[in-house]
Amino acid sequence: MFWLLTEGGRALTEWGLTFPYRKLIKQSSDGDGHPVLVLPGFMASDSSTEVLREFIDDLGYTSHSWDMGRNTADLHCLEKLVSKIEKLRKAHRQKVTIIGHSLGGVFARQLAKANPDNVRQVITLGSPFRGIDQPNNIAWIYNKFVKGKQIKEMDPDLFEDLPKPAPVPTTAIYSKEDGIVPWQLCIEDEDEIHQNIRIRGSHIGMSVNPTVLEVIADRLSIKEDEVWYYFKSKNMIKELILYPS
Repeated sequence: MFWLLTEGGRALTEWGLTFPYRKLIKQSSDGDGHPVLVLPGFMASDSSTEVLREFIDDLGYTSHSWDMGRNTADLHCLEKLVSKIEKLRKAHRQKVTIIGHSLGGVFARQLAKANPDNVRQVITLGSPFRGIDQPNNIAWIYNKFVKGKQIKEMDPDLFEDLPKPAPVPTTAIYSKEDGIVPWQLCIEDEDEIHQNIRIRGSHIGMSVNPTVLEVIADRLSIKEDEVWYYFKSKNMIKELILYPS
């Protein structure tokens, strides 16, 4: 309850820290230009990912918004996004990275399962893809805003498939201070291509959290022909070691 009640104030702080971070910490701008599709969280729109998309563009990649208004958990959006990913792959002649905040990350994983040949990697930000029917803040928020439906009334086949990993490199970013989603619902079963990174911060502010931006910059820089490994550092942030494949 404490983390829930302080979500707004902490998110504003994270947003405020983004500006000095981008001024003082100069990231390389020599990205390979590959397309990056950014999906907003539940009941959020593209305006919530504007700072993140500007940051991605500054790194030398090509960000794309989802262009469908607010994310109201309409599953028909997945069909439109499949088509969008195919068009981005064709236009850029490069695979697409998908970054999703909260529900947007849940969508990102499902899109990667449907389009593994077109998706380069997935990065989720506080995205609950495990046990989302259990009592928690995201469940009652969903139940309240989606036409009075219960979260467990989702498509049963989709519901069963949600916890299964996407067959592409996936980074799940989570926070134990998340006031909306229990962090335990946001982590992958780790292996060579599925990794979890813990950051400190709110749920709402995750797309503008400077640590999240740092991780995203790192992950976008990984080339398709590189294999990624990691180790745990003392401060719980996993650092990347690259080995040529």
